Amino acid sequence: MNNSVSSGNGSSQVPAYSAGESISQILKDSRTIAVVGLSARRHRPSFGVSEYMQSAGYHIIPVNPSETEVLGEKCYARLEDIPETVDIVNIFRRSEFVPEIVESAIRIGARAVWMQEGVAHPEAAERARRAGLFVVMNCCILKEHIKRFRLPVE
Repeated sequence: MNNSVSSGNGSSQVPAYSAGESISQILKDSRTIAVVGLSARRHRPSFGVSEYMQSAGYHIIPVNPSETEVLGEKCYARLEDIPETVDIVNIFRRSEFVPEIVESAIRIGARAVWMQEGVAHPEAAERARRAGLFVVMNCCILKEHIKRFRLPVE
């Protein structure tokens, strides 16, 4: 699968990004990431990626009906249950679940939908773009952050 990145249709809520700086800009402008499918199991990719993003200064909000707390943060069953603004909805679920998650992301007014490596749904991505959301598909947010803003090694 090819990586796919695009911004929305010029909605006033979503800044316009040029193709070359779009991922950098959304990562710079965002502070809160809701992670759908975040597991408390340390060996799961969702845990490691979210732990890194948390260490990089992002507020991570776990979304998983099977968990109560992950990475020291209260876990929510659905995006709609989150009582604060979400910048990025980071998806760690199988591709067939993406359309429902995209609809929820649109309902809560998220600025971006980020589908992790191996997660892609072109129709849902197009629905998100039409609603004005920035979309990244089949791409790891941790790897993209490291490429642009490598954290110092302790």
